[in-house]
Amino acid sequence: MAAALGVRLVQKVSSTRAFAKVAPHVIPVLDRAVHRLTRGRYLLSTQMLPGVILTSTGARSGLPRRTPLACMPEEDGKGWLLVGSNFGRTGHPAWTHNLLAHPDASISWKGRDVPVTARLLTGEERAAAWRAVLAFWPPYAAYQDRVEREIRLFRITAAPGRGAGPRPSRG
Repeated sequence: MAAALGVRLVQKVSSTRAFAKVAPHVIPVLDRAVHRLTRGRYLLSTQMLPGVILTSTGARSGLPRRTPLACMPEEDGKGWLLVGSNFGRTGHPAWTHNLLAHPDASISWKGRDVPVTARLLTGEERAAAWRAVLAFWPPYAAYQDRVEREIRLFRITAAPGRGAGPRPSRG
């Protein structure tokens, strides 16, 4: 009961504009530090949502870019959904541009490095994934309501023959 109340409180706070202003400057920094200190085993933000460290190739620079992200492991155990919400801010996050330019990437998932391929979801596939994402983490609806852009959704899957997929989990 107390855990459910805690989750609802975090969901309510994370839906606010104040959170959207502060979180992008605090959460990734803390996640990177915890990830480094625990040798890739933990992310601080995974206390509420599953998360990965995405290593993508910069769209313009061509350099590796590491980004801590919340994710939704898919039920079939073969992929993850990444939501380009940018905490409900107006622009698409940089990592989404990187994946559009260079869909081959890797993630750190529960201490394992997994080569992945990303695909932007569109049409009915996106609509179905969006419904699943909203059931998983309702604050994404508030993020979408605040912006005119359509929040990008990516499905990332383990590169064939190069690593196992996720095990569904909420944290």
